[in-house]
Amino acid sequence: MSDNRRRFVAIYKAIKELYPIEPLGNTARHLTTLAMLISGIVASKRVNLPAIAGKIPSMTKVESQVKRFSRWIENENINFEFYYLPYAQQLVTSLAQQTLVLVMDGSPVGRGCRTLMLSVLYKKRALPLAWLVSQGSKGHFSEENHINLIEQVKEIIPKDADVMFLGDGEFDGINLQAKMDSYGWKYVCRTAKDTIITQNSETFTLQELQVQPGGRITLFSVAITQKQYGPVQTVAWWDEEYEDPIYLVSNLSIHESIHKEPCEWYSLRFSIETLFSDQKSRGFHLHKSHLSDPDRLAQLMIAACLAYIWIIYLGNLSIQQGWSKIIHRTKRCDLSLFQLGLRLLDYFLNQEMEIPVAFNRVE
Repeated sequence: MSDNRRRFVAIYKAIKELYPIEPLGNTARHLTTLAMLISGIVASKRVNLPAIAGKIPSMTKVESQVKRFSRWIENENINFEFYYLPYAQQLVTSLAQQTLVLVMDGSPVGRGCRTLMLSVLYKKRALPLAWLVSQGSKGHFSEENHINLIEQVKEIIPKDADVMFLGDGEFDGINLQAKMDSYGWKYVCRTAKDTIITQNSETFTLQELQVQPGGRITLFSVAITQKQYGPVQTVAWWDEEYEDPIYLVSNLSIHESIHKEPCEWYSLRFSIETLFSDQKSRGFHLHKSHLSDPDRLAQLMIAACLAYIWIIYLGNLSIQQGWSKIIHRTKRCDLSLFQLGLRLLDYFLNQEMEIPVAFNRVE
């Protein structure tokens, strides 16, 4: 059996396991196509449809497979709720024994589009949970978009889970903060230097605190903006690594059950950059997709994100079971989970070994 066929068969078996009854008719065909897309994305390390089509087991021409893939990503019956969300739900459930750290950020994708992604952090890697895509490679998404994505993911978070949300300066809207407060979630978000603070009837901006290099000034139980939302905690922080100070807003209190300070939490936010780099220049080159339609890109990302989670699963497996010492250095490993996963897959294929596949867990 060829490598392409072995990889595809292993993926298809894993996909079907999530569904309680045997897929039939259109659903079976859609899942088969999804398995082909995932297999082709991993093998080609591209999301370009001809590249994917060249790496799947098929007796038909590449052009025919491209048309099949195009029909899949254009099909209105292919929806995120059925073909991705169940995996995301089981994923967060498997990680919920510890604080679930959610990170939201935006990034350019495809041709002239951008995506807003909400991910959960795992070992310095951001695993995608939900996203939306819009036209325009620059600019910010609206606070309504932020809230819609939060509401979507809220439905799959275990009720008793501790949740920490991290975001940059785009995600400090008071309506978004109020939404997370209503959920009982904690958050740490970057905010602007001219954010208005009110404390003990005195009003000023964070910049006026005049924090010095290496310093940190924390204010508890203050209100922010002219609408005086609060009470919240604000931090003016000038780490020696930064050229300028950064300012944070959080609903953490002095006596908080989640034992980290806002600055420590916020430092984890940069893990989402590894997701975007793995999906782009170091991995699947999502930014080089020729697609320019937001809906089609969002559909294609179902396959790309499942492929990413699978490779992270393999990377973690390589460490847990000692494969990393075989596929990499014995004494020291300087490869990311993503790169380890790709290497382990190549090793299994070359050695004609069974290929483990999972999309709903990483441990």
